Amino acid sequence: MDKPKHHIFVCASFRADGEAKGMCNKKGSIGFLPYIENEILDRGLDAQVTSTGCMKACDHGPVMIIYPEGHWYGRIENEAAVDEILDALEDGEVAESYLIE
Repeated sequence: MDKPKHHIFVCASFRADGEAKGMCNKKGSIGFLPYIENEILDRGLDAQVTSTGCMKACDHGPVMIIYPEGHWYGRIENEAAVDEILDALEDGEVAESYLIE
């Protein structure tokens, strides 16, 4: 497998003991994983999505980070938000309304 151009990390709020708790998990971040994966395929994006442990940005949850751009996005509470972020990624732009600064 070749290294993808983009790597999308979605906070799943996992703690060291493996328990999923925290804002991102409580707000359903895990449910976005299949949607993002399907969007990557449908859009033909050279990207990979990965769930993570707690990113320590609970005040902004659910949180999604895109590398190598290094954009941290927060308050990803529905598929429309994911779409806006992926649209910006495709266009080489930033989804300002979700950007954590």
